[in-house]
Amino acid sequence: MRILMISDVYFPRINGVSTSIQTFKSEFESKNHEVVLIAPEYPAGYDQHESIIRIPSRAIPLDPEDRMMRYRDIIKLIPRLESYRFDLVHIHTPFVAHYAGVKIANTLGIPCVITYHTLFEEYLFHYIPYIPKFLLRLFARRFSTSQCNQANGVVVPSSIIVNLLKGYGVDNNVKIIPTGIDADKFIQNKRSHFRSKFGIPENKKVLLNVSRVAFEKNIGVLIEMLAKAKQYLPDVHLVIAGEGPAKNSYVRQANNLDLNDHISFVGYLDRNSELIDCYHSADLFVFSSKTETQGLVLLEAMAAGTPVVSVAAMGTKDVLSECRGAIITDGSVDDFCRKVVTLLQNQDSMTKLSNEAVLYARKWDSAALAGNMIEYYDEIVTVH
Repeated sequence: MRILMISDVYFPRINGVSTSIQTFKSEFESKNHEVVLIAPEYPAGYDQHESIIRIPSRAIPLDPEDRMMRYRDIIKLIPRLESYRFDLVHIHTPFVAHYAGVKIANTLGIPCVITYHTLFEEYLFHYIPYIPKFLLRLFARRFSTSQCNQANGVVVPSSIIVNLLKGYGVDNNVKIIPTGIDADKFIQNKRSHFRSKFGIPENKKVLLNVSRVAFEKNIGVLIEMLAKAKQYLPDVHLVIAGEGPAKNSYVRQANNLDLNDHISFVGYLDRNSELIDCYHSADLFVFSSKTETQGLVLLEAMAAGTPVVSVAAMGTKDVLSECRGAIITDGSVDDFCRKVVTLLQNQDSMTKLSNEAVLYARKWDSAALAGNMIEYYDEIVTVH
């Protein structure tokens, strides 16, 4: 099969969408499917690859990490793309990529599917605070419904998103296909190397959060929990791996709570080396976001044998299973603290959860889930 993917984000921009695209693309290519990806150029360096077409892009106000591609430059590619004889277009983001992807599919006479990666209604108000929340939610729902109904099919990473979209008014063919992981990739590590690099002593009990450092990720709860947990465990330490627009705010929060010696903001880490070491360096992975459509980092942590204490909300409900490598919290500071402290004080429970985590993560095999996606593509192409 020949697949054209298009996205407003991709590496070096690190987030769940980039990871999902890379994972599926790699698995498809390993099975001899042909994949071409259209994605933005970035000012920072990135690997060039003949199967990735980079489009000139400009900065987005108030969002320095992301870029906006030039629509006209994508449309100019259509004569070139026609020669590839693609079977299908897969759209991964709802901005320029969506409208260009629909235009390409219609012009080439092939179907398109979209993956609904992001729950927009739960975070727009963090970036447009001067518009009432109910109006932003109404806009997000209508926007999402319109785009989902334009495609020939919709992919979602969790069951709760299906119900959400149906509630919006999406009447399209919606298929649940989560992004998988290559569990073997997360086995090897240099735990001590990571701790040494960032000045974290071996005797520290390390809590880890990996995510975009944005307000919708609810990281402030983890910082409050840390302040409470250190009353019981003076050697507890929180590592926050990621970047984002809320970082300065969270740094100030930590400073106001006198946590500077108990917290490290380590930025983005290389996914093939430093990030794996980081997962292994942690005693527990902690996660407080209530807006995830899946929560892939939870599976990555478990694949590394790092037990999880997390909220189970939206997409993470499908990922998390109580005592299968994870302990679920109601998300309050007190409950988070109680469960973290209880685990860190019980090495037998930690060891059991760690072993369960590794076994559980292997059930989310990227090759098998990529096979499910190809079957869905076949269905869409046949109907079209």
